[in-house]
Amino acid sequence: MEYLLHILIISGIYIILTLSLNLILGYTGLPALGHIAFACVGAYTSSLLALNFGVSPWIGLLIGACLASLLGLIIGFPSMRLKGDYLALATFGFGVIVYSVSKNWVDLTRGPMGLPGIPKFIVFGFELQPVWAYLILVTAFVAVTAFIINRIVNSPFGRILRSIRDDEVASLSIGTNINKYKLTVFVIGAFFAGIAGSLYAHYITFIDPSSFTVMESIAVLLMVVFGGMGNIKGSFIGALILVIFPEMLRFLGMPSSIAAPLRQMIYGLLLIILMIKRPQGIIGEYRFK
Repeated sequence: MEYLLHILIISGIYIILTLSLNLILGYTGLPALGHIAFACVGAYTSSLLALNFGVSPWIGLLIGACLASLLGLIIGFPSMRLKGDYLALATFGFGVIVYSVSKNWVDLTRGPMGLPGIPKFIVFGFELQPVWAYLILVTAFVAVTAFIINRIVNSPFGRILRSIRDDEVASLSIGTNINKYKLTVFVIGAFFAGIAGSLYAHYITFIDPSSFTVMESIAVLLMVVFGGMGNIKGSFIGALILVIFPEMLRFLGMPSSIAAPLRQMIYGLLLIILMIKRPQGIIGEYRFK
């Protein structure tokens, strides 16, 4: 039972990541390939504050999310000049930089040795040690994230994001300050990704750079594309399927040396079929031209 709850917790964290990337990619049309870097910043900030200064994980989560937002603002600036593949490469490079810093700044992050003993969240004086209690916490964050992003995309602000996605030139022609909206959406997406990173760190109680590789960014990207870009329900479906489905391979009794490559092959096959039959994803409302 605890294993099932653990999978649901990990799924919830990935849902938050997928929702935040869907806001940038699916609703605004900005191809971002380094999204896991914001989660890395949130995780390390919250963990280091708790371990080195005794800061409450709740405060660390907020500070980590704000710092991730600041980096989102910085990486958002190239989006004002770069488009398409060039923006994707720029955000990819950003993800590589953050990963390299976490791996090589040993004095701060302990590098490949990682950060052990990260404290868990405390609610009303009780540490969230039971798995079911942490599942409730993650579920609450998922609900808040989905509610806020749903309000954003269904507001006049969200309609402008769609107009930028569908025809940037047309948006400019009616006087829309598209640079402001692009920067804002990067900041919002990075904020929620930072929250997801902090939730992960304080749940696992150990982080190292291997949890925030570029492949993780691609995995989150696949969840957005698989479930459907420009659709909040699609983020739930994509994250749940691509987190839970590979875990089923564990019950086949295969060694990890076989299960891991097989999982990647299944990912590839599913995506090939999806791109041929339904390029916008399972319930997506948008596809790149």
